[in-house]
This record gives sequence, structure tokens and C-alpha cells, in this order.
Amino acid sequence: MSKLIRTTKRLAAALASACAFVAAPALAQDEAGFQAYLQTLRGQALAKGVSARTLDQVLPTLTLNTRVIELDRQQPETSPNAPVPNFAPYKLRHVDASRITRGRAAYQAQRGRLERIEREMGVPESVMVAIWGHETNYGNVMGNFDLPRALASLAYEGRRRDLFAGEFIATLQMVDRGVPLYQMKGSWAGAFGGSQFLPSVYLRLARDGDGDGKADIWNSAADTLASIGNYLSNAGWRAGQPWGLAVTVPASLDRGAMTSRLVSPRCPRVFARHSAWKTMAEWRALGVTPETKTWPDDRVLATLIEPDGIGRTGYLLTGNYRVILDYNCSNFYALSVGLLADAVEH
Repeated sequence: MSKLIRTTKRLAAALASACAFVAAPALAQDEAGFQAYLQTLRGQALAKGVSARTLDQVLPTLTLNTRVIELDRQQPETSPNAPVPNFAPYKLRHVDASRITRGRAAYQAQRGRLERIEREMGVPESVMVAIWGHETNYGNVMGNFDLPRALASLAYEGRRRDLFAGEFIATLQMVDRGVPLYQMKGSWAGAFGGSQFLPSVYLRLARDGDGDGKADIWNSAADTLASIGNYLSNAGWRAGQPWGLAVTVPASLDRGAMTSRLVSPRCPRVFARHSAWKTMAEWRALGVTPETKTWPDDRVLATLIEPDGIGRTGYLLTGNYRVILDYNCSNFYALSVGLLADAVEH
């Protein structure tokens, strides 16, 4: 028996050694390919004005991160014909008592700065706080992946090379601007900080909200909120106009006559759920009534969505709702932001 065990162990060791011999070159080839690709990225970055000093500082530290590639490949592919679930369960999870309570505390704590940001940008304080709450639970969940390494690995993988290569180069431009490398942490897909900006968005729209000369969306609530406000302002937010309001819709409404004939080139499935545009006065004449808010100006245009079907709460959505969709093109996300903003403010 002991001889059989010894023989078995020798065979197992030999097999393991052979497997290691076969596997090692494949792993080395992947890493070697990644290192070679970094030289391609170097040339692209130099052409975009990134300094050689930054490249020499960053590139030698990078190795292939196979984990971010696995996470990217696990993203669900949504079929255009897949049924859309009801909004109510999502709302229960994302506009819950805890998030509202934390949002109200953040809202009160930042009022001095938020008032100034709203005056400058026209975006309601509560909407900025609600996006902060949805993106990172008010700065508590921001990700811990090394951004240059994650983005370079995703670019090397190749499925969305142009996107991730561009974002990788943007991280290098951030370093050139003085953002320290140790601060370059975020989600596996490259979003970071309390506002979850991609690097290219940070370069365009991040703002200093506390007057220290930096746009530190990792550590400064004021900078995060100012940056969110600037994003929404840049996307076309209209001051003085609500995002929308919850409404009761009569069962007798001819919904077929309300179908929009417009086809959005962006997120078509999201916008396909919206009715045609009508003024608030026209919606009121059709028997639609607000559940809580008072009517906005009669001339304000809005579309109708009934995310849980006929007989449940519907929502009239203004152009500002579409600005929230620009931040994250999901009806459930944008509705939750609007509802959380309303709850935080009251």
C-alpha cells in the first residue's frame, strides 16, 4: 500500500509539474502582451500631451488585472425584448428610510455651500444630494481598484478599447494636473469619487466647492456636490423647473393616443417608455392629478410614464428628468433620484 501511495504521489507531482510548465507560458504571454500594449498606450498618451515624466512614473507600476476583465465580461446583456420589471421593488430598496435619513443629514450639513452652488448653477440642492446618495451612499462606497491599472487592463482586453484607452489617458492627464497617484482609486470600470465620474468627465466638469483650489471628489463633500451640480448644469438643467411629479392617471385615458413617435438615438428602450410631450395644462385637462406636489407652470412640457402599470402611480417628467438620465440612463435610477430629492428636502 505504501509503495502505491509513493507511486501515486510521484505521478501527481509529475502531472502538476507538467501542468505548471504548460500554464506558465500562457500566463506569461498575457502579461507580456499587456506590457507590449502599454507601449502603444504610451505613444497615444504622448500624442495627447501627457508628459514623459508621468508616463515614466505610472507605466512601470502596472501589471495586468484579470479580475476587472472578468467583472466586465460578467455584465448582463439586456435583450431589447426582455420584460421590464416593476419600479416599486427598486424604489423600496433605493428610496428607503435609511437613505432618506442620511440624505437629510447631509443636506443640512452642507446647506451653506449648497445654497451657493444652486445660485451659481441653478440645480436644486436636494437633487445634488440625491445623486450623491445613489452613486456612493453619500461617499461611503467609492471602490478601491487602482484606476490606471484597471483601465489599462480593460483597454488591453479589447472589446471596448477606444473607450478604456481614452479613459486611461485621461487618468494620466489627471496626474499631470497634480492628482496624486495614491488617490487614484475607484470602481473596477473606472468611475471614482463621491460623484462616480469617469476620468474624462472629471477633467471637464469636476469643480472646487470648498475654496481650497482642488477638485477633490474623493474626500470633499463640497467638491463632490459642486461637481455633480456642474455636470447637471452642463447637461442642460433648467432652473426653477421640477424634475417631475407623481400623479394619478385615470384608467379611461387613451394611452394609445399618447404614444411618442420619436425614437431616441441614445438609450432607446429607456425613452420608449415615455409618452408624447404635452403641457401641464393639457395633462390636467385629461384628468391627470398630482398626488402630492402642486402643478408646475401650465406651460411646462412633460411626458408620462407608468412604471408599475395602469392603476398605479404614474409620473409626469419634465426636461430636467432627462438631464438626470444623462447622468445614468435608467428610468428607475432617475425616478429614484427625483423621489429621494423630494424626500430629502421635506
